[in-house]
Amino acid sequence: MKDVWVVASYTIKDMLSKKSFLISTLIILIMIVVGFNIPNIIKAFESSDTEEATEENFSKVLVVDSENIYNGMLEKLNDMQLGYKFEIANSEIQYEEIKNKIEAGEIEEALVITKQNNTVKVEYILEDITMMNSIPEEYTIALSNLYTDAQLSKLGYTEAQLQDFKPMFEYELKQTGEQEVKGNVFVIMLLSLVLFYAIYFCAYQVSTSITTEKTSKIIETLVTSTKPRTIVLGKTLGIGIVGLVQVAVIITVAATCAYFCLPEGALESVLDLSQITPTLAIFTVIYFILGYATYALLYALTGSTVGKPEDVQTANGPVAIVAVIGFYLSYFTMMNPTSNLNVFASIFPFSSPFCMPFRIMMGIATTSQIAISIAVLVATILVIANVSIKIYSNAILNYGSKISFKDMINMYKNKDDRNS
Repeated sequence: MKDVWVVASYTIKDMLSKKSFLISTLIILIMIVVGFNIPNIIKAFESSDTEEATEENFSKVLVVDSENIYNGMLEKLNDMQLGYKFEIANSEIQYEEIKNKIEAGEIEEALVITKQNNTVKVEYILEDITMMNSIPEEYTIALSNLYTDAQLSKLGYTEAQLQDFKPMFEYELKQTGEQEVKGNVFVIMLLSLVLFYAIYFCAYQVSTSITTEKTSKIIETLVTSTKPRTIVLGKTLGIGIVGLVQVAVIITVAATCAYFCLPEGALESVLDLSQITPTLAIFTVIYFILGYATYALLYALTGSTVGKPEDVQTANGPVAIVAVIGFYLSYFTMMNPTSNLNVFASIFPFSSPFCMPFRIMMGIATTSQIAISIAVLVATILVIANVSIKIYSNAILNYGSKISFKDMINMYKNKDDRNS
């Protein structure tokens, strides 16, 4: 174990000394800070005369109801908070007078209401008409509702009775299934995406690190001083620690910015924070570690089979495909989290790290499912570790052409490896 930690320490120092790693992390943190401060940045660039609209600087609209069709109900327009200041006129005003008021800047628009037979006619008057102009929808809705109220009031209905005709509707989703899904599924899918990228890119670094050391011949020194098994486990542990710390720093900065930069209650309106518990955090870390170990050991295998850094991406292709399939299996089954396919995704080792934490968050994961999922992941890690270490032991000093799949099988069968 001591040798594993020595290799891990070396790997951690190497990762932290890379400018690319530090710069990329810094860029992510800057993007997070800037992203959460966009509303504040916009306010900083606004001039002092563009403050929140008040009743004094609302657009002024003249509403002419010379026939008293609305029975005095038009006064309620100013109580509807439509973003306009309405001036109500119950006497007849000629078109020329309205035109002069608009040209003088006393009003911006005018609505002239008349009634012919059973039709209420509304003339919308403004200074210039373009192809984009039309009567604002808020006008039509408000005038229609007020006309209904006016007609009902003529029949003797009181204000309280009028309110009974327009109740507030509250909608609530309920299901007949036994499992009740909690939380916002779309937000959960977004968090699953974040977890996928955290696991995938941390694991990818293992392959890059191994290939780089092979080409720089550093691996020859490592192999002569320790066992290949120790190198694989040490590098996986070292990069995993760096990745976990990086993710923790990013989450901490994001949470701090959300708390100090967003308006109060804005975060709660998007995220159901009641589902984010210490238990969920513990399981998320567990699945991050297990998911990372699974893919890191696969990438350790692919990294040891190539001799040149430019071949890493090609060699990593199959693992990337497995990772993408696992993620999308988890991602799309989230749309129906109580389905059998989602249960399978939460147990299948290549998708469970992206799926099970959020089944736990939604409150639909049973204790047995969690136990089976973790057991399957651990068993998968042990199998992959065994295969990866054996192939790594035989392939690590290969500086020639890329090792074929057939060669990898032969290396695995070869009992005379450097792992003993």
